[in-house]
Amino acid sequence: MRVLNKKIIKVIIVAVLLLPMGAVAQTLTSSVNTYSPYSMYGLGEISTQGNVVQRSMGGAGVAMWSNSMVNMLNPAGYANTPRQSFLFNFGIEGGHFRNSQNKYTSSSTTTIKTAYNSVNIHDIAFQMPLAKGLGVGFSLTPYSNVGYTMFHDDLSSGVAGNVGRVRYNYNGEGDVTEVKIGAGWAPFKNFTIGAAMLYYWGEITRNYQAIPTSITGSGEYSTTTGVDTFGVSKIKAQFGFMWSPIMTSKNIFTIGATYDLGGALSPDVVKYVYVDNLLASVVRENKEDGLPLRLPSQIAAGVYYQTSRIRAGLDYVYQDWGDKNASYLENDGAGVKVAYTDTHTIKAGFELTPRPTDVRNFMNRVAYRVGVRYGDLYQTFNDIKVKQYAVTAGVGIPVRLFGRSSIDVGFEFGMRRGDEKTTIINNSKVGLVKMNYYKISIGLTMFGEDRWFYRYKYD
Repeated sequence: MRVLNKKIIKVIIVAVLLLPMGAVAQTLTSSVNTYSPYSMYGLGEISTQGNVVQRSMGGAGVAMWSNSMVNMLNPAGYANTPRQSFLFNFGIEGGHFRNSQNKYTSSSTTTIKTAYNSVNIHDIAFQMPLAKGLGVGFSLTPYSNVGYTMFHDDLSSGVAGNVGRVRYNYNGEGDVTEVKIGAGWAPFKNFTIGAAMLYYWGEITRNYQAIPTSITGSGEYSTTTGVDTFGVSKIKAQFGFMWSPIMTSKNIFTIGATYDLGGALSPDVVKYVYVDNLLASVVRENKEDGLPLRLPSQIAAGVYYQTSRIRAGLDYVYQDWGDKNASYLENDGAGVKVAYTDTHTIKAGFELTPRPTDVRNFMNRVAYRVGVRYGDLYQTFNDIKVKQYAVTAGVGIPVRLFGRSSIDVGFEFGMRRGDEKTTIINNSKVGLVKMNYYKISIGLTMFGEDRWFYRYKYD
């Protein structure tokens, strides 16, 4: 019992220390958890949900039946918490992003390349029992991220003859965080249902500047800066179920599904423009009650098979971004038309633990994971769809023999590519940005083997 109390104290200390670290990390990195020009519009880049184990298996796990780790994808999984246990997951993620774009003229092709690194907390989650077949869960994870910086030089004769060369800078940063709290219940044997409340909050800031770099005429000029700030605060609901038609001591086969309600996001928007003179004068300020952007409804369905040595999962996810936002166009008439489109995503993963109870060879107790993911970006650019591909891998390192706690490491390589090679933007022929990224995740799964609520006869 004293050992258990020491573990609890250590966890509390770690949690207290990590929360300030998360705040400082966001300040130092300006909350930039991505680096993608595709995050210029809407909510930015949508994050892959799930713990490190699930993300190492392509993101599959809607039907993952587990009594040793938190299932962040389906609230029906909360019902599987052992009555004497408390499950805890924590993960961090770092990324390396590389972007390239081709620009074409009648005589040459120019390729521009950029790169960026990021690191931050990805998820915190716990799950605990309330009664037999009844459990609750909580998770905090990023829903979307915004991070980009770029520039464009205006060399047109009208501008150059009156002002000189003008450089336009564009940059943005911020994120939207998802907080989920829910409950799962097992009304029948091998069948669970769950419901959760999802709260989205965050702030996204997008800046643009017009900077004259050479002077003509009187020699007087000022840099003009515009700032758009989007404040998000929205609640929606999620429902799910799991059914295991096969559940024996040797193998488990589970079918699962979730449904997320959509709805108007209505972010609060503050826009202002100021001139960088000695007084930094604000020349225009405008507040809007909210944009017509709506969160999509989501249907996710999957199957999951597991034994003592293997796990395999397959998920399909559909989001109706296009249907919900059919009349909402961003940047229309300003160089590139940004519209919303429905998305279809396939996720698949596999895990092998050679010999989970091998007391002699530690490597046989390590879990080895691989996965793939394929889908669409939820926006189109000049009616061009962007495809997303990812391959994943990872390992799960057991903390102790016959224990369920583990240190999980995951790796992901992904790409974004447009359906077409070129488009016309501002009367120039360009290629859509090609994006490659590498992500590494480290997570902790703890307390699956500890019996928290037993009354011991001897202390």
